[in-house]
Amino acid sequence: MAGSEAIIRAKELSKVYVMGLVEVHALREVSFEVREGEFVAIMGASGSGKSTLLNLLGCLDRPTSGSYFLEGRDVARLSEAELARIRNERIGFVFQTYNLIPRLSALRNVELSLLYSRDGQRQLRGEKAMRALERVGLGERARHAPSELSGGEQQRVAIARALVNDPAIILADEPTGNLDSATGADVLALLKALVGEGRTLIMVTHDSAVGEQADRILWMQDGGLSRQELSP
Repeated sequence: MAGSEAIIRAKELSKVYVMGLVEVHALREVSFEVREGEFVAIMGASGSGKSTLLNLLGCLDRPTSGSYFLEGRDVARLSEAELARIRNERIGFVFQTYNLIPRLSALRNVELSLLYSRDGQRQLRGEKAMRALERVGLGERARHAPSELSGGEQQRVAIARALVNDPAIILADEPTGNLDSATGADVLALLKALVGEGRTLIMVTHDSAVGEQADRILWMQDGGLSRQELSP
């Protein structure tokens, strides 16, 4: 159940990319709030600004104009070191293409997220990484390389990596996009279970069946927020 507290507040966020003499308005004055524990889907056509918005919410990029408050903090006032700490400790990222390192085991891929955390000892990092893999049902596959795992298993490793620092917010960019329908449903169920534990999930998706399972849908069009609607 989503709380009444806004964990994210975006006000008139805009992003302009300058490419030579051309300005590309990727995002146009987008405003909305997300409550703690809410599952929000971001939907719209290709090029509508979905991924640009997700990058701003994840502190991977800065807006050209507008303001963004994350857990009550004005992101514009934070240093690069503070933003890096937020990305590492408060936000978990899940991507469509998994972004796993091929030569490392599932365990080591998850453990990488802990290298810059305050858990300095290698043994403690390994224990936390293993618990995260067990949480997504992959404890027995911890020593396997990505090439030895199915697409669904690789995405579960990516979710374990996102979870290992116990983030308050999970940002997912088309996490079921490369999966068959049955495997995608399993991954979505896992992500929804995390929301049930109190985490906030913001997911970019093109799949209306996925979006309908969110609490709310933000519809993007031509870089702007065209409408918001509660899911049926």
